[in-house]
Amino acid sequence: MKRKVYLTCAVNGNAPVHPKYPFEYPVTPKQIADAVAEAAAAGASIAHIHVRDPKTGHGSREPRLFREVVDRIRQRGIDIVINLTAGMGGIFLPDPTDESRALPGSDVVGVEERIAHLVDCLPEIASLDVTTGNQEEGPFEFVYLNTTRTLRGMAKRFQELGVKPELEAFQAGDVLFANQLIKEGLIDGPPMMQFVLGVRWGAPADPETVLYMRNLLPEDASWTALGIAQMQMPMAAQSVLLGGHVRVGLEDNLYMERGVFATNGQLVERARQIIENLGCTVATPAETRELLKLKNF
Repeated sequence: MKRKVYLTCAVNGNAPVHPKYPFEYPVTPKQIADAVAEAAAAGASIAHIHVRDPKTGHGSREPRLFREVVDRIRQRGIDIVINLTAGMGGIFLPDPTDESRALPGSDVVGVEERIAHLVDCLPEIASLDVTTGNQEEGPFEFVYLNTTRTLRGMAKRFQELGVKPELEAFQAGDVLFANQLIKEGLIDGPPMMQFVLGVRWGAPADPETVLYMRNLLPEDASWTALGIAQMQMPMAAQSVLLGGHVRVGLEDNLYMERGVFATNGQLVERARQIIENLGCTVATPAETRELLKLKNF
């Protein structure tokens, strides 16, 4: 029997939109729901979703926007596992003249504000970024601040809500802390881990890194290795070869190849071909729910 690989499409993210991107980039709730429908039609098992301010296009954590997106997806009967980001609320911009002070534009909030949209929407999955470190999104440099206290608090609230945490690791130590959350009983069912590779100042997107981080996981963990930009498809293939799952989408990469812009549907279709060409098959949303023992559907 062919191994079932769940295929996530991260449809939009928070990063600034490339000014030359020729297609409709998902910004408004309607556009985001349309992007989820496109990904589902191309064969995606899971949709990973951010929201943006419809007026500015900037990333947002406004619960009202998440609710509109989720309502649109559910009302249209789109068959896909809903995975909402819970990564907002940890952006710290230190004042260069006094790094103990936060500059305007910082957004560091407590557990309840960070998960307010999960309480309202009750998605099946939400991302839990078990990391702290220096990061960049285009010209924007910041400290991504997630203390162990906050992460434990968020994990507990995820558990109470029945939301499966997608534990996002940007370096090896993040995997070790995720393992600690599991040992403490804060993660229910088989853990779901994702290696975010190729982010500047994080772990590199290469086979050695995938192997090392995979070998730190508990035996029952489901995991994905994703690559940023030109490493998206190579890491998709590497993840499948080593027993993992796949994530693609415009959040991580805008191109089919150098100079050729992509849509979410095109990226999902290419990833599906990679999965099938490597002797596996894409898991349906129902199969994904069973594999991950999801509750909120």
